[in-house]
Amino acid sequence: MKELLMVKYAPEIFLKGLNKGSFERKLKKNIEKVLADVKYELITDSGRWFIYSENLEKVVEKVKKVFGIAEVCVVSQIERDFNLICEEALRQISDSGYKTFKVETNRANKSFPGTSQEISSKLGAYILSNIENIQVDVHNPECILNVEIREDAYVYSKRNKAVGGMPYETNGSTLLLLSGGIDSPVAGYLMARRGVKINAVYFHSHPYTSERAKDKVKELARLLKEYTGSLRLFIVPFTDIQMEIIEKCPDDELTIIMRRFMAAIANNLAEKHKIQSLTTGESIGQVASQTMEGLVVSSDAASIPIFRPLIAMDKVDIMDIARQIGTYETSILPYEDCCTIFVPKHPKTKPILGLIKNSESKLDVEKLINDSVENAEIIDI
Repeated sequence: MKELLMVKYAPEIFLKGLNKGSFERKLKKNIEKVLADVKYELITDSGRWFIYSENLEKVVEKVKKVFGIAEVCVVSQIERDFNLICEEALRQISDSGYKTFKVETNRANKSFPGTSQEISSKLGAYILSNIENIQVDVHNPECILNVEIREDAYVYSKRNKAVGGMPYETNGSTLLLLSGGIDSPVAGYLMARRGVKINAVYFHSHPYTSERAKDKVKELARLLKEYTGSLRLFIVPFTDIQMEIIEKCPDDELTIIMRRFMAAIANNLAEKHKIQSLTTGESIGQVASQTMEGLVVSSDAASIPIFRPLIAMDKVDIMDIARQIGTYETSILPYEDCCTIFVPKHPKTKPILGLIKNSESKLDVEKLINDSVENAEIIDI
């Protein structure tokens, strides 16, 4: 008997028709990438993927963060012999300590005698005859014993949910406007989960935002990188732009004009580095600049698509995802970003595009944008 990790990829990949093979190849490459520092062997049995490693616990933690993987299960690999399957099934149920169970069989190898249902029934009867005080419960069992019969047989009762989604880097690219808050890392994660390659841009207002604020964003980028494998971070100097806006534009328009500059700068960076879209962590109605009118006015500053995966989500739901992906504790560290240090007392919530552009005409918009892009720091995480 040998312990392996069974890798089940997302059902959506099965629906890709003639493109299924290219998605599978990309997924395998992404698995290889995250396991670059681990000695392992990738095994295929009748279309199912397995990984053998002497450090299986580490492999589980790494592989379950690979986008496109729906589930990973530690399985016992044994010969395709019914008696051996019975012995292993009995051992696993005995060790579990549960009082109710059911057996689910996947008979992929049709040369094995009996139907899947018949095999499950015989295994259940064997377990009942060898363990006292245990019952079959087909509706709500404490333990589900899974048996897969392929070239070999695989028995398991513990399943680990993985991140799911689509294989990373199969659906274009985006530039994430990454602040130090809770929302934007979640937005980046959700886009990456759909196969979109993530780059990030952070707007830094030295000396009003500290180096700790910048380090916080670097750490958030590093946490996202655990799912993406790599991540390029652009750090854009933003102080001069904010000072110009404060000096020459109406106070209540500061936030929306600042957001427009961010969109324009990110757009410029994206086009320069051949990135196809922008992504923000905006959720409609959450703050003054995220009204319908505000979003329309800020979107006007960009010529490429802006994706907002959190647009209809509640804050509590966003926080739950942040905790799940491991970014929440870093996001709540008390280091302010440029979006929070210059907030007007009464920001405009229903800006009118024509009036905002009129205020911007007092600024040398093109020069301010170009200077920020030229002086951007690039960090490959």
